[in-house]
Amino acid sequence: MAVPFRRTSKTKKRMRRTHLKKEVGALTTCPKCGATIRPHRACTKCGYYKNKEVIQVEKNDAE
Repeated sequence: MAVPFRRTSKTKKRMRRTHLKKEVGALTTCPKCGATIRPHRACTKCGYYKNKEVIQVEKNDAE
């Protein structure tokens, strides 16, 4: 089995791993109600997608 000739430094190791960090997912705002939603998905607050109602959402009186 091959063994490294020299130890990998902390800097080299960290430079190699810079792309392994987590990223924040993309978010958009619903044009109908202004809620924050993920792109290309129906809004869970109002039920609209591309200005068409695609799911029925119950309205709460408490809001």
